[in-house]
Formats: sequence, structure tokens, C-alpha cells
Amino acid sequence: MMFHHPALLYSRSAEYLGSVATFVRTAVRNGDPVLVAVPGPNLELVRDALSDLGDRVAFADMAVAGRNPGRIIPSVLLRFATEHPGHRVSIVGEPIWRDRSAMEYPACAAHEALINAAFAGRDAAILCPYDVGQLDPSVVADAWSTHPTMIEDGLLRDSDRYADPVATAAAFNRPLPPPPPYADSLVYGPALAAVRCFVRRHAAAHLPENRAEELVLAASEVAANTIEHTAGRGTLAVWAEPGMVVCQFRDAGHLTDPLAGRIVPPNTRHRGFGLVLTNELCDLVRIHSHPSGTTIRLHKLC
Repeated sequence: MMFHHPALLYSRSAEYLGSVATFVRTAVRNGDPVLVAVPGPNLELVRDALSDLGDRVAFADMAVAGRNPGRIIPSVLLRFATEHPGHRVSIVGEPIWRDRSAMEYPACAAHEALINAAFAGRDAAILCPYDVGQLDPSVVADAWSTHPTMIEDGLLRDSDRYADPVATAAAFNRPLPPPPPYADSLVYGPALAAVRCFVRRHAAAHLPENRAEELVLAASEVAANTIEHTAGRGTLAVWAEPGMVVCQFRDAGHLTDPLAGRIVPPNTRHRGFGLVLTNELCDLVRIHSHPSGTTIRLHKLC
């Protein structure tokens, strides 16, 4: 089995469409199940160009399915692979686009590195387009370290900057800025009901009821990890930013598994789903972990 993970560097729509269409049509001819997961405008462009392939290609809006970069591996890529056992799968995945925020980007870049670890030993191909005309040059430079091969000017070649994916992902384990001075805080312990009530009170002021309850559930999962894996106490801060509610957890634990929250545990296990569920429920999850402690920040859009 072989895993193929090239980055496509493009600057024009015609270049993008031609490369993606060639990748998809080749995969379909080879009998691969194919998924195209790219953000909205590009999705419609590709869907129109491949309309003759009918249901032989599945489509997903990455701006929705991959709004939180932390859920792309478990809920988009690995889910599609799992739905087609015994087959090589081919996927176009575009997780980074111009409108990604500075807060989102480290999670996006870590995701790109960790694809290589998550799919090691799997028979799959994942093509990741990068719009070099719209993205910051530093983002394009990072693509050379997170992808073993690159497609540039129509030519495929090995990346001379590709490195160990876990070590590369660790470079994006960056400290988070402190909560704003107006954040409300709570020191919590084993009484998780206090965490749920605290988050619900703040979330209900800004979010529809169903989304507020999703944030409450995610917060409860993170707090439960504090209780299980540390001395049992942590600090929670909650605040509102334009268009979103943010919850930040800080405890003395050290999260050492870079794929935590990005790999669904085997069905035989009854633990380890907390961060996976948290990624599924939130629009962004940022984690910074160090031997001195771990900070986890949850974002929920209004």
C-alpha cells in the first residue's frame, strides 16, 4: 500500500481546475472512490467541470465540513476511507484558503503535517491545492514541509523540505494569547455541573440554544479530561468576540499525542472520544501543550 500526499501550487483558476480534474478523472478510471472537499466557490467550479461523472465523485464544502481543521482528518478524510474498505481512495482536500484567520492557521498547518501520520500505511492519495496568488508566502513555504511531493508548474517533484510529520506539527504547537481582561473565569474541580452551568450562562447570551448546548457539551468533555488526567483542577475563561463565543481551559496536564482528537479510537475502546467529540462540536479548537501545562481554546460561531 502507498500513501500519496502532494500539494498543488496554483495561481490561476484554469490551472487549478485542470490539475484537479485530471487527478479526479484518473482516479475514477482506476476505480478509486473519489471525494472532492474544497471551499464553496472552488467546489462549484469543480462540480460543474465534473458533472459528467455523476455519482462516481462525492463532494463536500470544506468551509463547512472542515470549518474546524481538527475535525478534517477524523470526520472528512478517514471517514471517507472507512466507508470504502478494501479500496484505494483518492481525495482532493483544500483546508487552507485566503479567509482562514491567523488563529485558525496553526491548526490548519498542523493538520496538513499530521495527515502523513494518520494515513501512514494506507492506500490513498490526497491532493491539497494551495492558491499561491492569494495565500501569504509563509503559508506556501510551510506546504513544502508538510507535503512529501509538490506539483508546481504542472511538474511533480519531491519536496526537499519535507520533514517528520510529528516534528513538523510540533512547530505549530504555539502559545495562545491571554484571554481578554473582560473574560469571566472559573476555577473548576470534579463538579462538572458547575462548568456546564457557567458555560451555558455565557453561551446562551450569544448563541442559539442548540449551538449553546453543543458548546456546553464540548466544554464538559474538556473539563472531564482535566479531572481524569491531572490533579483534578483547572481554570476556565469564557468571553465573547465579534461573531463567536470562546472558552479557554488551562490545567497542569501535558498532552503528548499529536493525533489526540484527530483519530477516532477503535470501537473496542470506551475512552478517548472526548477530544474527537470536541472537534466535531466546535468551529475551531486550538491546543497548546507543554510539560508545564495545557491550554485548550474552543471557538463557537454565533
